[in-house]
Amino acid sequence: MYPPKHHQDDNKQHMLEVIKNYPLATVISTHNNQPYITHIPLVYSNGILVGHIDKFNPQAKLLRDNNKVTLIFSGPNCYISPSVYTTTQLPTWNYIKVHLKGTVKAIESKDALKKSLIDMTEFLEAPDHKYVLEANNKRMEAALDYIEMFEITITQWEGKFKLSQDKKTADTNNAKNELIRANQESIETFLDTIFVTK
Repeated sequence: MYPPKHHQDDNKQHMLEVIKNYPLATVISTHNNQPYITHIPLVYSNGILVGHIDKFNPQAKLLRDNNKVTLIFSGPNCYISPSVYTTTQLPTWNYIKVHLKGTVKAIESKDALKKSLIDMTEFLEAPDHKYVLEANNKRMEAALDYIEMFEITITQWEGKFKLSQDKKTADTNNAKNELIRANQESIETFLDTIFVTK
C-alpha cells in the first residue's frame, strides 16, 4: 500500500476530523469506464455521509442504486523547503488526504431532503450560526425539485497523512509550523490574484 506505512494513518477519529473540518469531497463514480467527478460537501452522521447534488448533474444518476463511489477529502498541504529542517533533507510536499470507498443510496423523501438541507446548513454554520435556514424558506422550497439527496455507506477507510513523521522531532515540528504558515499565506496571496478589486 502506498504511501509508506509511516505516512498512513488508520485512526478513524483522525480521518473523521479531516472530514469534519474539510467537508468538500471529491466524489468519483464510473460508468462504462467513464469517470464522473463532482465536488460536493458531505456531512458525516451516524456512520454515513450525507450529500446533495443538482438533479441535472450527469453524476446524479450514479449516486443511487448501491452504486460504488470513491471519495477524497483534502486537508492542508504545502511544499516543504529543506531550509525549514535542522538536518540535511531534500525538498518534499506534505499533505493530508482521506480516501474512502462506499456504496450510495438515493433518498427520495422531500421531507428528508428538506431536513437534511437544514441540518447541513446548521453544521456548516458552526460555531457562530450567523445564518439559520428556516423550514419555511421559500427559496429552499422552490429548489427541492432540483436537488437529489443521497447517503454513502463507507466500506473502506484510508488516511494519507504525509507530515514529515520520518524526521527528527524538531524537523517534524518545523514542517508542521511551515504547513500552518504556508497555508495561511498562500491562500491570501492566491485569492488576491483571483479577485481583482474594482
